[in-house]
Amino acid sequence: MQAQERSNGRLNMRVVLVDDNAMNVTVVQEMLKRAGYRNLSSCSSASELYTLLGISEDGTDLKPVYEEPDVDLILLDMMMPRIDGITACRTVLGVERLKDIPIIMVTAIGDSKKLAEALDAGASDYVTKPINRVELMARIRSALRLKQQKNWHRERDRRLRDELRLAREVQYAVLPQRLENEQIVIDAIYRPSEELSGDLYAWHRIDQNRYAVAVIDAMGHGISSSLVCMFIASVLKEVMSKLSDPEDVVRELNRRAMQLHFSDQLIQYYFTGIYMVIDMERGIVEYVNAGHPPGLLLRLGTDQVEQLKGGSPAIGLFDGIPVNKQSLRIAPGDRMVIVTDGLLDRSDDVTEDPIEMLGQKLSSSSCSDDCGSFPEQWREALFGEPAEGRGHSDDQCLLWIALK
Repeated sequence: MQAQERSNGRLNMRVVLVDDNAMNVTVVQEMLKRAGYRNLSSCSSASELYTLLGISEDGTDLKPVYEEPDVDLILLDMMMPRIDGITACRTVLGVERLKDIPIIMVTAIGDSKKLAEALDAGASDYVTKPINRVELMARIRSALRLKQQKNWHRERDRRLRDELRLAREVQYAVLPQRLENEQIVIDAIYRPSEELSGDLYAWHRIDQNRYAVAVIDAMGHGISSSLVCMFIASVLKEVMSKLSDPEDVVRELNRRAMQLHFSDQLIQYYFTGIYMVIDMERGIVEYVNAGHPPGLLLRLGTDQVEQLKGGSPAIGLFDGIPVNKQSLRIAPGDRMVIVTDGLLDRSDDVTEDPIEMLGQKLSSSSCSDDCGSFPEQWREALFGEPAEGRGHSDDQCLLWIALK
């Protein structure tokens, strides 16, 4: 039954014959009709073919790139006046929208160099005149099977892109909105390298004077790391509402991360992160840095930059990780910046510590005492063009905290 449906699908596909000799067109059309092909059309020149496909003679596409071509196979005569078949083949397949249409060249020439040139131009196959009906049908069936496979893969890719876009919207939906009140401003800049990201940030107001903040960077980027990140986001939301001590939170995150078991023991997903609790009343920030790049504390009115260094291993590597909580004094007007490593790998200079370079950039970029938004000077310093030869190859996340 499935084989019959596939056969019927091929017979219903549209075949276009291109030949300046009307008799040749008639003969081939009769062969195809007797084989059961019903959706046939013809052109007497390459120019007519261009008009049918919606392109100009110089290869400019005159239709939207997303519009599907209403042609499944082209039988193209190699020798035609003005525009020959090889030129027409190269022009048609050079259009993005038409590049998957199989083209079978029809030729009376036995010149192997010309045939090679036709195949180099993108032709799928060729038949020679006088045309053998059995050979022609076999080559057409082969080309249409290839076209069906390409159509299936294109449709699958389209569905995958739609699902990725939906997943990205879901991922963005779990990220918190900017927080600003009379005490504090918490905001973030988020730039995934692909549709999905392995970076995550979150914050939560514990009580009147305390705020919990987290930045997470899952191993890798793309679909796998984003799924791990979504799992951690769910766990983090639950944990932040129940626990307040950074040590307890990181231990619970590690316990839950170890529940991610895979049949392939060579695959182990882990993540780095900083979890902190900012106590505005006591003027102190307590934090755990679990294998993450150090955060930066910039003191108001000075060039002093203090690092929120590590002390704990990455989360999810093994059971019962040692957790080292640290603390710093803070004061109104201070600012904190936490980044993921995608923002640090932006220089060819391997002799300097990227965190120190980041601190120098921020301290040397003038910034007013207005804590209402992330300073544009800092945005330019951090998110400017990458070094030559480097692209936006990793997820980039920056979390900004300003104490009022």
